[in-house]
Amino acid sequence: MKVSIRDLSKMTGFSPATISNALNHKKGVNKDTAEEIFRIARETGYLSANAVTKIRLVIFKKNGRIIEDTPFFQSLIEGFEEECRRLGYEMVVSRADQRNPEYLNQVREMLSEQGAAVVVLATEMMDGDLEPYRNAPCPLVILDYWTESMEFNAVLINNADAARMMTEHLLDNGHKEVGYLRGSFRIKGFRSRFVGFQTALKKRKVPYKEEYTVTLGTSLNSAYQDMLEYLKTSPKLPTAFFADNDMIALGAMKALREMGYRIPEDVSVAGFDDLPFSEISTPALTTLRVPNREMGKMAVRRISEMIEGIGTDAVIKTQVCPKIVYRNTVKKL
Repeated sequence: MKVSIRDLSKMTGFSPATISNALNHKKGVNKDTAEEIFRIARETGYLSANAVTKIRLVIFKKNGRIIEDTPFFQSLIEGFEEECRRLGYEMVVSRADQRNPEYLNQVREMLSEQGAAVVVLATEMMDGDLEPYRNAPCPLVILDYWTESMEFNAVLINNADAARMMTEHLLDNGHKEVGYLRGSFRIKGFRSRFVGFQTALKKRKVPYKEEYTVTLGTSLNSAYQDMLEYLKTSPKLPTAFFADNDMIALGAMKALREMGYRIPEDVSVAGFDDLPFSEISTPALTTLRVPNREMGKMAVRRISEMIEGIGTDAVIKTQVCPKIVYRNTVKKL
């Protein structure tokens, strides 16, 4: 005889409404209560063994230079965890390092795990790295990566338009010679930001000068060291720099100050990400604030829709839009 929600109510002591809300990941059900309901539902056969109750966040690493060296992702993961808890899903965090000889086997195991959906934090991915995730047997969402493929649901940053907007802000403040602090590890996001940077220059008919592009490491210390070496050659500097992210901007600012340059009196600097210490740097960094916490939540909401069969025929790519945080590193000429 098939078990009903009323039967589950008698077995657990919870009301039929609570049982229904828990099984449908609705708000308002205590985590321990939900876990007990799911346990009984599985044991009695009400819930099939392959029903999705877990969302696995897979942190992809190509070399760790971006993921490991910035606090940007902590807030994103906190938002992800908060939304999993609100919707009643168990959250599991895994790391998939492409340098590991067992990487492909690890990916296959995660994608084929019964009862789990997967969100891949793909910031460090390059072209071709999504191939092992194609035709995944489970609900799958790609987070913080743009792919031309039309088969992956994704939540990502509108990098190009945000970079264009910040570059236009520099131009609006009278800067006609604008340089680019280029991250040495060319993730897709950085490449999109460079496109936005160039778009703004072309739109305003300001020539792009390659001699004002400086390639720096992507950690705070490597950006500082590389910028220091560059400045020791006594180069001609632009009046302003746009940096691929805040880590690069802050490292470069430290080197500029050590070499006697005043910010923003001698050179203006703008970043991207709005890291927590960008507000307390000296001077405080003008940057683009990415709603990273909300990005994590959005990824969970999208995969929850896929689990519940809402809009499963549609592949959806959602772009979040950063906004400028005006501080003290951009001078009006």
